[in-house]
Formats: sequence, structure tokens, C-alpha cells
Amino acid sequence: MMASITAASKKLLERIRLGLLAWLLALPGLLFAAEIEIANPQILAGDDGYIVSADFHFDLNARLEEAVARGVVLHFVTEFELTRSRWYWFDEKVVSRSLTTRLSYHALTRQYRLSTGGLHQSFDSLSEALRVLSRLRNWVVIEKGVETSSVRPGESYLAALRMRLDITQLPRPFQITALGNRDWNLSSDWKTWQAVLPAESR
Repeated sequence: MMASITAASKKLLERIRLGLLAWLLALPGLLFAAEIEIANPQILAGDDGYIVSADFHFDLNARLEEAVARGVVLHFVTEFELTRSRWYWFDEKVVSRSLTTRLSYHALTRQYRLSTGGLHQSFDSLSEALRVLSRLRNWVVIEKGVETSSVRPGESYLAALRMRLDITQLPRPFQITALGNRDWNLSSDWKTWQAVLPAESR
């Protein structure tokens, strides 16, 4: 009798061990799966230099919506890099830029707000704010003048773009909650494409 109980216990423990192992192996994919899709990225010549435009497809889950409604500010960081290939050495990173957009809710006015630097836009609904957040337009990544002298029109570069929710800028209690929690993981993979820079606009 004892032998059969011991054998059954060993089988159960083995199943639990295998189950835990499978869960641990799947965990990185669960935690870091891309939740933001990037479409139509492009770099164009604008009046102030070279600008980047793209569309981001994503939704806020219930946890993030609730956090915003309770006054937690969400910081979305958009990052852009431009790299030149070199056959004789490592590739050269010509441009590296980041843009932080803050999403918040103001209970007094019952409006959502997007803030970038000193610029603010207010919206009556979260869906309106997210619609604007998901459309990146006219972001100057290479300013006309000194910066544009480091790139050459007509030359091919590798451009890369991504967006992520920066949990390091959350209030401290939320940072602890967000660490390793899939509900707080919202990011894209790097979207890369070959970009031939057009001539600067006059």
C-alpha cells in the first residue's frame, strides 16, 4: 500500500515539475511578446529636416485603462535609429532619437490628455486620445543644418523604429506591480526597413 502511494506521489511530483518547466520556458514569450504592431514607417524630407511617420496598432487592456482612469500617467517612448552599413568595420549609427508622449486623465475636466514636451492635446474620450497616439506624424529626427550634413540624400540606410510603455516612469508602487506582469507589458519589436533619403526640401 505504502509503495503504491509513494509511486503515485512521485508521478504527481514529476507532472508538477514538468508543468513548471514548461511554464518557465514559455514565460519569456508571454512577458515580452510584441503587443504593438508598426505599419507604414517612412522617412521623408520636411521643412525642418528629415521627418518620420508611422502607424501603431495597439489597445490598452483593462488594467492599463483602469490605471489611467485613476490618475496614473502612462509614458509611451518612441525610438528611432538610422544606421549606415560599413563593409570594413561595424555599422555606424548615424541617428538615435527618442520621443516621450504622456497619456493622462484629468478627473476635474473629465478629459484625457496627450503631452509631448510642452505641447498638450485634450480629448473627451480615451479612444480619441489613443487614435492620435497611434498616428506618428512629422517627427523631426534629423534637423536641417548641421545634423543633415551627417547624412547623404540618395544613400541607403537601415532605419529602425519601435514604441514601448516605459514602466520605469510609473509611480514606485506601480513599478513593483508591473515588474514581470504581462498586463503592464506593452511594446513593439524593432521595425526595420531600408530607407533611401530623399533630397532635402528647399
